[in-house]
Amino acid sequence: MASAEGGDQGGIKPKRGLFPRVFRRGREEFHEPARPAGPAEEERRGGGEAGAEVPAAGTEALAASRPGWWARLRRGLSRSSSSIGEGLAAIFTKRKLDASMLDELEDVLIRADLGLAAAERIREAIGGGRYDKEIGVEEVKEVLAAEIERALRPCAEPLKIDHSKRPFVILVVGVNGSGKTTTIGKLAAQLARKGEKVLLAAGDTFRAAAIEQLQIWGERLGCPVIAREQGSDASALAYDAIKTARELGASVMLMDTAGRLQNRAELMAELEKIIRVMNKLEPGAPHAVLLVLDATVGQNALSQVDIFGRVAGVTGLVMTKLDGTARGGILVSIADKFELPIHFIGVGESVDDLESFEARDFARAIAGLER
Repeated sequence: MASAEGGDQGGIKPKRGLFPRVFRRGREEFHEPARPAGPAEEERRGGGEAGAEVPAAGTEALAASRPGWWARLRRGLSRSSSSIGEGLAAIFTKRKLDASMLDELEDVLIRADLGLAAAERIREAIGGGRYDKEIGVEEVKEVLAAEIERALRPCAEPLKIDHSKRPFVILVVGVNGSGKTTTIGKLAAQLARKGEKVLLAAGDTFRAAAIEQLQIWGERLGCPVIAREQGSDASALAYDAIKTARELGASVMLMDTAGRLQNRAELMAELEKIIRVMNKLEPGAPHAVLLVLDATVGQNALSQVDIFGRVAGVTGLVMTKLDGTARGGILVSIADKFELPIHFIGVGESVDDLESFEARDFARAIAGLER
């Protein structure tokens, strides 16, 4: 049996009768990438992970017909922009600007979860030189977008793969239901398109569904997957995954982890153990720790960033489910408080609905403005 202190030193042996091909090292299962399924086979199998579009061969025409990213971003942030826009329209009604209007503006922004610091900055920016003058909603939106962009621009950093580290190990963490497994699949698809050789590690060993989901992603993307049976030691899997990634010459290893509440000390201690084991085999690993945040949780995201940052050394953020909330301004609150890189945002279920974060696009979309 492989352990955190070292894997089985024997060869990788095929386990018969499974598709895609599965190899076993001790209790570990290694899934060789299968040939991408054709459209008919995809239809027969049905989708993969619930709520996530898994890419399949023959979907190029469909992808080409979909709206571009800007249109999807605006649509995804429509709940947030509508909430803010309705609040602004109720305040700025062709009367002259006064303190009470600015107080109401601040309330609207705080309800949208932009945070007190951002709300105060925007209040000052709109009030500066405009007291006792008429100001329209569109002018307010322009100032709002400019201030949000200014707050987010320092945090808008793409995920960089350091090819001097092979494999470049990415650990994905977060609470239950934040969308970690789906995010890994989408990110793997992007990296594979860029020519990276990606290995996936199904480290959420508590949920059989998460293991199966990652195997489906791997099969359809042509990425090998390291997996074990439900209930296995995730740190031992991490150790063997790095060894296998080296053997296969993978340039990137993406590891899923079980969802854990940030206030559960024993679960956070397990996460620390995974990181220690990785670092023992590969000094400096994990090279990136991505925290996946569900935008619908609002202010609770702040405590998640705080605690996961201290325990796991979070290096960057992925914000998902922005299309499911009117409180997308939480991203501004997080940027103000933690100044962590924001690598990706998600505004839908499709594999293409996870994109690199752009401060200007986000700011103008949430303010309800054209690009």
